[in-house]
Amino acid sequence: MTGGLIFIGVLCFVFLLVFFYLVPINLWFQCVLNGVKISLLQLMFMRWRKVPPAIIVNAMINSKKAGLNLSADLLEAHYLAGGHVQRVVNALISADKANISLDFNTATAIDLAGRDVFEAVQMSVNPKVLDTPLVAAVASNGIQLIVKARVTVRANIKQLVGGAGEETILARVGEGIVTSIGSASSHANVLENPDSISKVVLAKGLDTGTAFEILSIDIADIDVGKNIGAQLQMDQANADKNIAQAKAEERRAMAIALEQEMKAKAQEMKAKVIEAEAEVPKAMADAFRSGNMGIMDYYRMQNIKADTDMRESISKPDSKPSHPMK
Repeated sequence: MTGGLIFIGVLCFVFLLVFFYLVPINLWFQCVLNGVKISLLQLMFMRWRKVPPAIIVNAMINSKKAGLNLSADLLEAHYLAGGHVQRVVNALISADKANISLDFNTATAIDLAGRDVFEAVQMSVNPKVLDTPLVAAVASNGIQLIVKARVTVRANIKQLVGGAGEETILARVGEGIVTSIGSASSHANVLENPDSISKVVLAKGLDTGTAFEILSIDIADIDVGKNIGAQLQMDQANADKNIAQAKAEERRAMAIALEQEMKAKAQEMKAKVIEAEAEVPKAMADAFRSGNMGIMDYYRMQNIKADTDMRESISKPDSKPSHPMK
């Protein structure tokens, strides 16, 4: 008898645990106290659909206290879609208090797109300051300027879905800074009026197609860098010098080759002369045998040759002067 009572007691306890788990009476009673219209049956169906009823109930109570009427079915559908219910509700409450136009569909779309909708609403109220990396640009006179800017942006609720992020804003601002400095006639003009950069960049409408609205662009720091123009001129001069040296070396090589060619031709001509001179004795012998040349003719030719050699020796003094004998 005692064992049966214990078994019945344990069974009742388990039944009560299952009942209170499947039928969240405390949440339903909390809804009744806060004026939220949601039935106990709906809370039980949430359990069966694997939706935490506490998340939906807390979100509906918060929205109700803030003067917003949200449907439990819409909140449950957003949770099942993988959204953050409490974040969306907080964003709607903040937007309503700040007089920012934001409806439930837009808020859930932003949340499902992967953006923090509550942070976006806060950024619409309190603008965010973005620091650009160091941007190096060269003015028309060749002097490099290194600039760092601060961009004040505000979230654009309508462009959060599909709009570009902070990286695009910073890249466009950097491009605008480079363009503004590059169009300046002198770096001194930019140093005297750094706000001219901000005016030119703001006039370009860089926030088009982004999730932000640019409120201001302030030049935080500007430094003078290298003389890029002079460096380029030096590099060009070195390149011209190397080209000139290469061309001179080419001309020298051609001259050496021409000289070698001329020497080869001279050697060839000398060989032909020597070959021709070798034929002279043969021709003279043939002339003696044929009677075309006599002995007196030979003597006269030898005298003329000796006279020619003497004149050449007189016209060319000795390189080594003779010394008297001691």
